[in-house]
Amino acid sequence: MSRLSTEETRMPTLGIIGTGNIGAAIARLAVNAGIPVVLSNSRGPETLAGLVAELGPLASAGTIEQSAAAGDVVVLSVPLTAHTAVPAALLEGKAVLDTTNYYPFRDGRVSELDEERLTTSELVLRHFDGAGLTKAFNNILAHHIPQLARPSGAPDRTALPVAGDDASAKTKVMSLIDQLGFDAVDAGTLAESWRFEPEAAAYTRLYLADPATPGDRMLEAPAAPVPAERLNDALKRAEPVRVAARTF
Repeated sequence: MSRLSTEETRMPTLGIIGTGNIGAAIARLAVNAGIPVVLSNSRGPETLAGLVAELGPLASAGTIEQSAAAGDVVVLSVPLTAHTAVPAALLEGKAVLDTTNYYPFRDGRVSELDEERLTTSELVLRHFDGAGLTKAFNNILAHHIPQLARPSGAPDRTALPVAGDDASAKTKVMSLIDQLGFDAVDAGTLAESWRFEPEAAAYTRLYLADPATPGDRMLEAPAAPVPAERLNDALKRAEPVRVAARTF
């Protein structure tokens, strides 16, 4: 895991494309950590006035192009079906933190994913060829993010898995995650990221205070810290999910 310890490694700005629940939660952690953010969505900067006002002076709204240009690391937090609307050239050479999940009820059926020829982030990377795509923050519920963020060195710090094929980009994303309040566990390549995709052992329920919480109550249920050792165990014991059988 890469730890951030000096000001010179602190990113001056974080670009965030997509301001849904996860993107907004990451933005809040970033400004709390002193990281400026440039937010964008598909509807235009004017629709983000309320969120920017809430986040304070470290936040600004821009176009997708401005968010992509803002820093070396860009958060991509859009529905799977929307990722191809972002021009691939904008993220070329960037470290991209990809939060994408495949939800058939929302995205429709995607044959390459149902047939398990690719993981979700491998599919996304096919569009963003030339980007250092790194998967993270896809396996935790949005309302658990602020509940579990802790300062570096806290005894009850929670760990998040990170997968990627580009070592340099993965290091940058892991450093960002450390700044945001979580330990980062290297979960291997994008081909291995199925271990923390929906219904896998390291996906969302791992962070519930009561893992037996009924599905219809998960979006309000409280979280409990997950240390790196427990996350590593979940990643190791994960079994492939039959994606075509998933209904959500």
